[in-house]
Amino acid sequence: MPRQLHLSAALDSPGHLDAGHFTDLARLAERATLDFVTLDDSFTAEPRRADALAVLSRIAPLTSRIGLVPTVTTTHTEPFRTSIAVNTLDWVSEGRGGWLVGVSPAEAEARAFGRRPAAPADELWAEAAEAAEVAARLWDSWEDGAEIREAATGRFLDRAKLHHIDFEGRYFSVRGPSITPRPPQGRPVVVVPVAADDLALEASAGGRARVATAIRYADVVLLDAPDPATRLTAATELRLRAGEQLRILARLDAALPDRAAVELLLADLTAPGTGIDGFHLIPADPGRDLAALADRVAPELRTRGLLRAGYTGRTLRDHLGLARPASRYTAASSAANTAANTAADSAVLAEVTR
Repeated sequence: MPRQLHLSAALDSPGHLDAGHFTDLARLAERATLDFVTLDDSFTAEPRRADALAVLSRIAPLTSRIGLVPTVTTTHTEPFRTSIAVNTLDWVSEGRGGWLVGVSPAEAEARAFGRRPAAPADELWAEAAEAAEVAARLWDSWEDGAEIREAATGRFLDRAKLHHIDFEGRYFSVRGPSITPRPPQGRPVVVVPVAADDLALEASAGGRARVATAIRYADVVLLDAPDPATRLTAATELRLRAGEQLRILARLDAALPDRAAVELLLADLTAPGTGIDGFHLIPADPGRDLAALADRVAPELRTRGLLRAGYTGRTLRDHLGLARPASRYTAASSAANTAANTAADSAVLAEVTR
């Protein structure tokens, strides 16, 4: 029996603000039984750009299984606010939320906020790593079962299961705890984009910092690689450094105007030996291409045993085959997590400053 593919798709539709448009696209992706959809975002002054996280939060109650992963930039934002917003998405979607980590390198974006000038990519990704660390700690700061809601005694919380995170970093100082209970997934799925060139020996400092962030914090990597051989090399390197629990999806253009294009995409999706877990599809015309994906591509993949016939779990972690993590602050896991996190943080710092 062949291993089934993990598939996701971008909903990016410049110029659209209508929630109904994005809902229709997400429902097409859900009909195709994709793992998740993404929606890009930035602070650039482009006309008619919707806030990605707000849009996917609106879509959440209008869908039932598809994972929802907005881009949320860590530049010019506070990690406490980011963690709460992504946690809220996980709650309103009943465990289908994720976070595509982004940075904002443009000078125009910096001027829009007026706080500081644009920074180099390595600094932005080092900051992103700190933001991801803060978010993970805040998501863990309420242990499972912290809400007790004892009407008889009037106790809402078990304060012994609520924790200050006391984070002190180069970019942020956050005491915590979160103001929102632990997410349904324990931690929403974290997605980081990586280019194959970022893994090369001559990679830029920004590329190395992005890879270090992905290795330390990503559940899923969206890999930019030009061909199957490069995908295999990059995926092998990522797994050596991050472990087998990392899901690697290669970005793949998916323009599907006719049957010939569908056949070409099927050939790409079923090519053996690429070392990845699946693909992140980039439609040229989202309405047309996602419909073709649901009506033509997905049925053929199911016939070949390469795609689920239906969702067997409820959460995005279920779709991806990822375990629900325990809070680092539970008595059973805190000592082991402290040692592991200290070693991992040292590795990230070494990678970023290499």
